Amino acid sequence: MEELRVLKFDMFTTLMLAVLAIYFGDFLRKIFPLLKKYCLPASVVGGTVFALISLLLFKMGIVQLDFDYKAINQLFYCIFFAASGAAASMALLKKGGKLVVIFAVLAAVLAAFQNAIALAVGKFMNIDPLISMMTGSIPMTGGHGNAASFAPIAVDAGAPAAMEVAIAAATFGLISGCMLGGPFGNFLVKRFKLENSTSDKEMMGEIDAEGESGNILVDKPNLIQAVFLMCIAIGVGKLIELGLKSVQDSTGWKVALPIHVCCMFAGIVIRLVYDRIEGKHDVLYESIDIVGEFSLALFVSMSIITMKLWQLSGLGLALVVLLIAQVILIVIFCYFLTFKLLGKNYDAAVMAVGHMGFGLGAVPVSMTTMQAVCKKYRYSKLAFFVVPVIGGFISNLTNAVIITQFLNYAKHLVGVA
Repeated sequence: MEELRVLKFDMFTTLMLAVLAIYFGDFLRKIFPLLKKYCLPASVVGGTVFALISLLLFKMGIVQLDFDYKAINQLFYCIFFAASGAAASMALLKKGGKLVVIFAVLAAVLAAFQNAIALAVGKFMNIDPLISMMTGSIPMTGGHGNAASFAPIAVDAGAPAAMEVAIAAATFGLISGCMLGGPFGNFLVKRFKLENSTSDKEMMGEIDAEGESGNILVDKPNLIQAVFLMCIAIGVGKLIELGLKSVQDSTGWKVALPIHVCCMFAGIVIRLVYDRIEGKHDVLYESIDIVGEFSLALFVSMSIITMKLWQLSGLGLALVVLLIAQVILIVIFCYFLTFKLLGKNYDAAVMAVGHMGFGLGAVPVSMTTMQAVCKKYRYSKLAFFVVPVIGGFISNLTNAVIITQFLNYAKHLVGVA
């Protein structure tokens, strides 16, 4: 059989395609109002169409598209998290503290449920428990990173197909999160009549008391300064990461902070410093939001156009059932628990959308689907502070502990010590 030709795109052409995918997504949203009505973001719409074209080219044996995107994608990811940190005023930090604790518990409970469902449905369908675990919180809450990290443990324990299943499940989760988050948020807002909630306006009034407003005209000097500050933030974030790694190496401490979380902390520090400097900084903060939104759109678009959808074609019926069970679980969980325990208001609805996003694979999915909902209705500062903290950091720690315990149990079920 003739080997399939590989067409390679370098970093610059990949970036160009990501932007074109966003433009095409915007075009489709204008042609098909249903996409806008159900809060499907342009980056998701356009990126998905491009990923489907890539799949078609692969399946027809014409060409396989290969992208050099990881370095530049991480850059935009870190800039976005730095901008999210810079959006956190002191009032927001105080207001969000309690919600962070509640959300952290909810994220851990969901991860445990995901693994329990995976093992239960797997047992019913006579699937190896180690393979079933590759459809639980490893690829769902954990995403592709955890799939690549934990799957080798299952492979070593006697499940050679674990890596392929975990990566395919993570891809399935990413697509599901992109497609379901916006419509789910739209449903919550409509179902509970949250379009113009008085309590939400009062809450945001307390946060906006520090001088932030929703409609600000930005200018060139502030936009340039915002870009410079975000560059400083990601540099400081890297220094924080290196400092923590040196502490880790010298003390044996096993908890490491990922680079994007360190960048978020640097962004918070920049915001707190500027809040103490006299004068109004509303235009600067709005400019930082724009830089963050720009970075998020490019990150999500690149993440989707570079997906290898053909990895899903090898999934058997039993594994498809396992993955559908995960989707049903998270919809029920986010509706009955996340939304209601976080306050059953507009902010809670947006945070529930965020939970669905990272509960099915990735924080950027959370942010872009939340953003789509907020563009249709209104911005939620609490959600855009709380969700990155939980999805980008705390849930990574709790999920790792939960995964380890469930993997040990799965190994016990198959007779591996």
